[in-house]
Amino acid sequence: MKNPPLRRFLTKFAITCLALVAVAGVPALAEPALTPYSAEYKVKISVLSGRLRTELRPFDNGYEAIHVIEPQGLARLLKDGEINEQSRFATREGGIRASWYRSEDSLSSDATRAEVTFDWSRSELSGTVNDEEIRIMLDGIVHDRVAIQYQLMHDLLNGGADERYVLFDIDEFKTLIVRSIGEREVRTPAGDFRAVGIQHQAENSSRITTLWCVEELGFLPVLIEQHRKGKLRMRAELSTYAALDT
Repeated sequence: MKNPPLRRFLTKFAITCLALVAVAGVPALAEPALTPYSAEYKVKISVLSGRLRTELRPFDNGYEAIHVIEPQGLARLLKDGEINEQSRFATREGGIRASWYRSEDSLSSDATRAEVTFDWSRSELSGTVNDEEIRIMLDGIVHDRVAIQYQLMHDLLNGGADERYVLFDIDEFKTLIVRSIGEREVRTPAGDFRAVGIQHQAENSSRITTLWCVEELGFLPVLIEQHRKGKLRMRAELSTYAALDT
């Protein structure tokens, strides 16, 4: 089977790989808190490259997270554009609750736009996907493609991740299965770290994403690898990280 074009890899990467990017935590009386930050990852797919930029900052009584992925170098000859995703959420007892999510994808062959709000008092998700109005009743907690990463990191900071999370992935809901795979030394452009491995995989999918997370950075993933049918398809390494002043 031939490898898909770079844009498909980058789209999958944006959807699932760093759907689990973390932030550094600060001890608090009750639970460790998320720390505003900015980070950048170098992405390598075969000989082609890309870049992922993430940022978390205070917003209202919670946070706003922005994730942007774009091709670089030779990859831009195949496809120009970017995937820009934003999420607003707050920390509640037991985890993260998103209130608003927007995605603008000009990188994929099928460009998509989505903007939705979460009404937890009514257990309802509503908004638009490609200009089509949607309204969906929710059965339990659902995370958007950005907020889910902070839910996972919140759980790791507070004793351990759950085994399953439900993801709203623009046009469908997915159940992600999460498991721990031990520790190892990891070398990245941002430095050398002792990291713990966390894997996630959607039900009925052959794609497995592994995140190597560093405890002293609040379980920030410093290395991300994606395998499909046992073969390494993508690798992303942390290149820069900085806490932001609040």
